[in-house]
Amino acid sequence: MSDASIVCSNLSFVWPDDTPVFHDLSFNVNSGRTGLVAPNGSGKSTLLKLIAGELKPATGSVSVSGTLGYLPQSLPLARDLTVAEVLGIAAVIRALDAVESGDVDEKHFTTIGDDWDIEERTRAQLDRLGLTDLTLDRSLNTLSGGQVVSLGLAAQLLRRPDVLLLDEPTNNLDLEARHKLYDVLADFGGCLLLVSHDRALLDRMDRIAELGSGELRLYGGNFTEYEEAVQAEQEVAEKNVRNAEQELKREKRELQQARERAERRASNAAKNLKNAGLPRIFAGNMKRGAQESAGRAGQMHASRVSEAKSRLDEAGRALRDEQRISLDLPDTNVPAGRNLFLGEEMQVRHGDRAVFAGQGVELSIRGPERIALTGPNGAGKTTLLRLVTGDLDLESGQIKRAEGRIAYLSQRLDLLDVDRTVLENFTAYAPERPEAERMNLLARFLFRGARAHLPVRVLSGGERLRATLACILCAEPAPQLLLLDEPTNNLDLVSAGQLESALNSYQGAFVVVSHDERFLTEIGVNRWLRLADGTLKETGAPEV
Repeated sequence: MSDASIVCSNLSFVWPDDTPVFHDLSFNVNSGRTGLVAPNGSGKSTLLKLIAGELKPATGSVSVSGTLGYLPQSLPLARDLTVAEVLGIAAVIRALDAVESGDVDEKHFTTIGDDWDIEERTRAQLDRLGLTDLTLDRSLNTLSGGQVVSLGLAAQLLRRPDVLLLDEPTNNLDLEARHKLYDVLADFGGCLLLVSHDRALLDRMDRIAELGSGELRLYGGNFTEYEEAVQAEQEVAEKNVRNAEQELKREKRELQQARERAERRASNAAKNLKNAGLPRIFAGNMKRGAQESAGRAGQMHASRVSEAKSRLDEAGRALRDEQRISLDLPDTNVPAGRNLFLGEEMQVRHGDRAVFAGQGVELSIRGPERIALTGPNGAGKTTLLRLVTGDLDLESGQIKRAEGRIAYLSQRLDLLDVDRTVLENFTAYAPERPEAERMNLLARFLFRGARAHLPVRVLSGGERLRATLACILCAEPAPQLLLLDEPTNNLDLVSAGQLESALNSYQGAFVVVSHDERFLTEIGVNRWLRLADGTLKETGAPEV
C-alpha cells in the first residue's frame, strides 16, 4: 500500500447553476493519514465525491493509485437491507452455505474467489468497531445511526482498500464508538483522506490539508501542530501588516513634506526672479525648470506611496479572518451556592420500557456548574434534559426548579422563526433593549450591518447557531441554566470555536451533551456525569 496516492491536476468544478467550487486546483496526497479541513461550504465533500468518481470535474483530472474505498457523510442505504447485504458479502455467504451443503456448482466457487475466510474477517472487523452483537441477518432498520455509520466503515474496510475516503465518520458516534474508530484508523496502512470536525480524530492524523482561497495547503503533523503553525503564520502576518502600515504612513508623510517644500521653493523662486529683474523669457524658463523638478520629486514620492499600499494589501491578504465572538454577559451570573435544579427518583417510560434503572435517577445542579453529560447513544441523555426543562412529564419522582429561565439548545437549532430576520428574532427575545443596543450585541455575534437583516432560513448551520446563541444568551431575563444537546454536530471548526468563545463568556450553569472531548475541555467542564444502563453516576473525568 506504500504507493497508494491521490493526484488532482488543474481541477475545476462548477454546479449546474454556474456556482464555482474549485478552479485549477492541483495537489497530491500520498500514503498516511490526512485530515481535510475548511469552513462548511468550502467544497470538502464535493472534493471527496470528485475523487471517488461520483462527480465529474469541469476541467482537470483525478488519479487514484490503488483500490478505492469511500464512506460518504450520508449513507444512501435502504432500511430493509440486512447487515450482510450492506457489507457486500451476502452472495459470498450464500455460496459458502451452498458448498458446505454439498453443492459443487462452479458458479459458487467463482463467487467465493479468495474469500473463504469472509465470515471470520467480517466478524473480526465488526468486533473491532464495537458491533460485537450484530448478526449478519439483522435488518438495517433495527440499528442506530451510529451503528449504521460503523457498519458502513466496516463494509469499506472489508474491501481492503489502498485509498480510503471518509466524510465526517464520527458523526452520530458516541464516545466508545469514536475510540473504536480511532483505533481502527490508526492501523490503516494505505492513503487515508478524511473530512472531519472531530479534533480528537484530527489529532491522530499525520498531516492536515487546508482547503481555501483556491488552493489546498498541506501542513505536516496533527491538528494541534497545524493550529500552532497557523498561529505562527498569523503572528508573522500581523507583524508584516504593522510594518507595512508604518511604511505607508512614512511615505505619505514624506510625499506631503515634498509637496510643501516644492510649494515653498516655487514661491521663493517667483519672488527672487521678480526682484532680480531678469528678462521674462529667462524667468519663465527657470520657473518651468523648478516646476518640472518639483513634479519629478512628487511623482517619485507618489510612486513610493503606491508601492507601500501594494505591500500593505499583500500583507493583509495573508491575514486570516478569525471571526471570534467577544462577549460580556454579566446578566447570566449565578451565585455559587444557589440550587437551580433538584430531581429525585426521576422515572419516565417509553411505551412499556422504563428509561432509567430501579426507582429512577437523581440530579442536582448548583451555582455556575459546567456539567458534561456523556454516555452511549440511546441511553436517555436527551430525555434527561427534557425533564430538566419541563418539556417532559415525570412518570414518578420529584423535581424542584429555582425561579429563573432555563434555555434549551436542541440538536436541530429550531428555536428561531425561520421566516423572520435575525434582528426580528432577537427583538422577540429582548424586546426592552434599545435598537442600537440590539444591533451592537448582534455585531458581537458577527451579524454586522445588513447581515442582521437576513432571514434565518438562508443562514448556514454556523450562522444559525450564532443567531440562536444571541437570542438565548441576551434574552430578557437572561438564562441562569443552559442545556445544550450535541451542539457541535455538523459545525465546522470555526463555528465550534465561536461556540466555545460564547460559552466561556456565559456566567451561568450549563449541562452539555457531547461526545467531543476537545470541545468539553475547551469550555471548562468541571463536573462529569455519565448515563449508561439506566444509571446516572458522577465520574472524575470522561469515561469511554
